[in-house]
Amino acid sequence: QVQLVESGGGLVQAGGSLRLSCALSGRTADLIGLGWFRQGPGKERTFVAYIDWTTATTYLADSVKGRFTISRNNAMNTVYLQMNSLKPEDTAVYYCARARSTSYSFPANYDSWGQGTQVTVSS
Repeated sequence: QVQLVESGGGLVQAGGSLRLSCALSGRTADLIGLGWFRQGPGKERTFVAYIDWTTATTYLADSVKGRFTISRNNAMNTVYLQMNSLKPEDTAVYYCARARSTSYSFPANYDSWGQGTQVTVSS
């Protein structure tokens, strides 16, 4: 089992930045990768970013490319989501999750989720 705990959310003005953290604990030896998803009010949970745990290869949703960056600190078992140039439409609860396959953009391919952290971007 892997436990994931997100932190770093908050209220920020449009154009501002936040860095989210996802701390992992438990069984990480067979980790494939970690993803970030977000869910806005009344919306489906959608893919934001993914990092392969072995190669550190990253993938980003088109809507955040050029603004968001995903990275990891293996020694600290932590994954980060650096969010710059934030827009009101980025407002959502952000979740990190453990992938069980390399089909990284589909929520169904993740089997452990954190509790989420709220990000609110004011205009």
